[in-house]
Amino acid sequence: MATQIGSRTSADSPCHREERIRLTREVLCRAATCDGSERSALLNQAITLNLPVARSIAQRFRNRGESVEDLEQVAYLALTRAVHGFDAGRGEDFLAFAVPTIRGELKRHFRDLGWMVRPPRRIQEIQAVVAPAIEELTQELSRSPRIAEIADRIERAEDEVGEALACQGCFTPDSLDDRGPDDDGRPVSALLGEAEPGFERAEAVTILGPACRELKPRDRRILFLRFFLGRTQEEIAQELGVTQMQVSRLLSRILRNLRESVADAGDGPVDTEAKRRKVAA
Repeated sequence: MATQIGSRTSADSPCHREERIRLTREVLCRAATCDGSERSALLNQAITLNLPVARSIAQRFRNRGESVEDLEQVAYLALTRAVHGFDAGRGEDFLAFAVPTIRGELKRHFRDLGWMVRPPRRIQEIQAVVAPAIEELTQELSRSPRIAEIADRIERAEDEVGEALACQGCFTPDSLDDRGPDDDGRPVSALLGEAEPGFERAEAVTILGPACRELKPRDRRILFLRFFLGRTQEEIAQELGVTQMQVSRLLSRILRNLRESVADAGDGPVDTEAKRRKVAA
């Protein structure tokens, strides 16, 4: 290609829309009647003429988590495909064909590659129109627009707009190792909550408390020695004056009764006397 795509050459000089359309039509019509290197040179000329158009479309998608340079490259490639795929013989305006092509390619870029955390397709589509609406409303109101104002502008429900705004970080989510702009703060990972083991213990006590109170004193003593003091079965056997095998059997029976008692409690009211006979068995 004679002119590098994306280079800011004379294509950035002011060029009236009608003049650009006229020149592009002439170049593409000439390209349709020739081939080889002459055709390639004419197609490159058409691309160069319309680089500002592609650049302008790319600018409309800025501030959405992708760099402007990357967006411009996507737009330039879409412009190139539009130039090579345009049929000058149909007599249509080239921009009427190229602009939707470029815009569609940019939208596909966001849909397929822009999201690091991919929200539902519905939210992606809403967010694509939320960002331009925010820019327009900010200029009109001289302040940040409210969700209701954004929803009214794009004709969407407020909860959908709120969900789309909440997904703004899905393009470039923060790293767990991020320490702030000066890299001297605490990492994000240090601010995350952790599971509190005390909650599990409290839940276990709440569930097992009533069942344990129905155990015989010796059974409660065995549980206390084993699970609160951390005694081995051999140490418990020595304290109770029984064998280690007997302690193992006692623990198995106690735990089985506790499981059945807790299961009965989860099923609803039960016969208390029948439960006591089961525990005493």
